[in-house]
Amino acid sequence: MSMRVPHPRSLAGQLFAMQVVLVAALVAGCAVFAYVTDREQAVVAARQRATAAAVAVADSPSVAEAARSKDPTARLQPYAEKVRRDTGVTFVTIMDTHGVRWAHPDPDQIGATYLGHIKPALRGRIFPETYTGTLGPSVRVVAPVRDDRAGGRITALVSAGITVDTISAQVRQQLLALLGVAAAALALGGLCAYVINARLRRHTHGMNAAELSRMHDYHQAALHAVREGLLILDGQRRIALINDGGRELLGLPEDSVGRYASDLGLPPALTGALLAAEPRVDELHLTKERVVVVNTSPVSSGEQRGTVVTLRDHTELQALSGELDSLRGFAEALRSQAHEAANRLHAVVSLIELGREDEAVDFATAELELAQALTDQVVAAVAEPVLAALLLGKAAQASERGVELVLAPDSRIDDGVLPPGLPARDLVTILGNLIDNATDAAAEGVGNESAPRSARVTVTARADAGELTLRVSDTGAGLDPAAAEEVFRRGWSTKSPGRGLGLALVQQAVRRNAGTVEVTASPDGGAEFTARLPLTTPAVTT
Repeated sequence: MSMRVPHPRSLAGQLFAMQVVLVAALVAGCAVFAYVTDREQAVVAARQRATAAAVAVADSPSVAEAARSKDPTARLQPYAEKVRRDTGVTFVTIMDTHGVRWAHPDPDQIGATYLGHIKPALRGRIFPETYTGTLGPSVRVVAPVRDDRAGGRITALVSAGITVDTISAQVRQQLLALLGVAAAALALGGLCAYVINARLRRHTHGMNAAELSRMHDYHQAALHAVREGLLILDGQRRIALINDGGRELLGLPEDSVGRYASDLGLPPALTGALLAAEPRVDELHLTKERVVVVNTSPVSSGEQRGTVVTLRDHTELQALSGELDSLRGFAEALRSQAHEAANRLHAVVSLIELGREDEAVDFATAELELAQALTDQVVAAVAEPVLAALLLGKAAQASERGVELVLAPDSRIDDGVLPPGLPARDLVTILGNLIDNATDAAAEGVGNESAPRSARVTVTARADAGELTLRVSDTGAGLDPAAAEEVFRRGWSTKSPGRGLGLALVQQAVRRNAGTVEVTASPDGGAEFTARLPLTTPAVTT
């Protein structure tokens, strides 16, 4: 037989039970306190009323006059009863100094001895006590009657009191009213607790405290483990939640939660994507050091309640794409060179077949020297193999487009000068994009009669004084000085729509390695881009 393990009560249920118990205990405590307080107040009020009645009777001149008469009862009994009814006390007893009753609510007790203490009153003091008399336990007060005609001598005593049963009956009435109020308070408190906990149950999906704790632990572990960035904005566009990946991808500090998205210092395009009311799907954006893919999904239920943003790092993929483009360029350059080599070889063979061996030798030697001269120049000046290969490949590409790529005479990068922390991938990104843009600009004038200058791209690659300088200038149309800052913004391009990423990646790679890049007018008439990277400062890798 299987035993059913009881499922722990939900958090809302536990809170409801605790609140009901707390409200019940609070109401019960208040009821007990009110009962004790009301009983004490009832006793005090009874004593005060009895004192007032006894003193009023004792100070009455008619009482002192009746005490001197031969039959005090005849005059005092009606008076005492009238005072008892008017004041609401249980009894008013008038007696002589020996305790013999002259007036009593029970006529049969007249003439009998008073049950209680009278000595303090005989000494002239008004005193209260609780004593059991003929009417049962009572709270009573005894006061002396002084006769002014006898020199203020005490000639009689007055006792007024209220029975304990009368006081208890009053307290019971108050207690019933108090219990009614307490029951109403308990019902109202229970109803409020039920409504609050029903709402809490909906928000917690009926989970208990242990399940919520586990969910919180899983939530924190997932946030810290996921490499992708997660960013949640509230309805006022403030950061409500961000994981480690999001902070790293956006370059934000630890105290980013609670800050407005517009105050994060992100690029305008990325800020616009975060603040957009409509969803964004797989948008490519650049931060200072990274390329990120942004997806946004607004959260709304009749009104804008926030936005969920996911971020993916596209930097490495973009760099690999750039390397692939470079490899394609190399392959295209090799194809172009193979094609040119085949043409030259055909020319040499044809000269030999025509019996012009000397001219064939001269032609082959001239072509070989021309090709070897550029290779020797690049290899001699640039010992970094990746940069040397890049320059040779770009030279072949430029030549195919009618553009001459020239290595400046002062170019010099010795072997071992570049630090290990300076990625070759970033160097390819920087120099490759600058050469491609310069080649495009210089090639625009090829075949144009209005542009008689030869199309040329001049590259300077120099490492000295702790700094690597990569400078590329062209003979193109140049740039508007007002656009010097805009050229590095993603999407800016003088070419067809959809371009404009190369220079933005150049600036990003330069910043990633703590360098600078600037654009000025070229001495050749076009634009000149200069990137400077420190060789002594460790690179900031991603």
